Amino acid sequence: MSLRLLFLLLLSFVGVTTAHAQPVPITIGETHTLASNPLAQERVVNVYLPADYATSGKTYPVLYLIDGGLDQDFLHIAGTSALGALWARSQDVIVVGVATKDRRRELTGPTSDPALLKEFPTAGGSAAFRAFIRDEVMPMVAKSYRISGQTGVIGESLAGLFIVETYLTEPDLFDHYAAISPSLWWDDERLAKASGALLAKPSAKPHRLYLTIANEGREMQTGVDRLTAALAARKRADQTWCYAPRPDLTHATIYHTVSSEALQFLFPTSVEQDPKSGFDLSCQSPKS
Repeated sequence: MSLRLLFLLLLSFVGVTTAHAQPVPITIGETHTLASNPLAQERVVNVYLPADYATSGKTYPVLYLIDGGLDQDFLHIAGTSALGALWARSQDVIVVGVATKDRRRELTGPTSDPALLKEFPTAGGSAAFRAFIRDEVMPMVAKSYRISGQTGVIGESLAGLFIVETYLTEPDLFDHYAAISPSLWWDDERLAKASGALLAKPSAKPHRLYLTIANEGREMQTGVDRLTAALAARKRADQTWCYAPRPDLTHATIYHTVSSEALQFLFPTSVEQDPKSGFDLSCQSPKS
């Protein structure tokens, strides 16, 4: 048999083999379904594990993601986390995506405003959603995965409101917080107006807070201004915070743009980055 004929036969064989090869699924995480007592229904929790989780034997910090459904922000934040670790910009973390169903109910605090209750009749269930995370999601994660004990939480818009509320009312639930364009307009800025008094209460451990807002108009901005003023006035040694407003961005573009910076602030590494990398934090110091 000539070499040319043999070569043609080999090409034919490879082509047939490739044509009949079965596709291999791409696995990026795991999904848990929990029967929640505080929420009185089954809820989905998605988990992304760092690339070396299966072989490293290490423990990892946990980043809890509010609005962490597959059709919400799970893929975005899991990818941001993986890329940040690849660049040594932020630590490898386990991402726990806590899916929401009724965001108006689960991410807002109680209100007695008739107009809000008429427009959002299910609102006011943030305490139950927080209990779900504290009493059911966190114990499941601790039992199922190798965790270091360090935690963070991230979310945008109403999820950002929930995160600020948690930071102010139950600060020791998480170690670190990232609130992206939080909806502090809710209930006539009740939470922002109370922030000074709430920040006066001591916490059991130090925390990091990353806070940012896009070009959202005065309705959104004034609540954030109240919060940053309260943070600046308190000057608490146990609180490290970064205010990084982005007026060049919109509500639709800010989350994808700043999420890598948020993770850098929440879970920094000891690697000294090249100034040309563009990984500088854009924190500002508002007037107290």
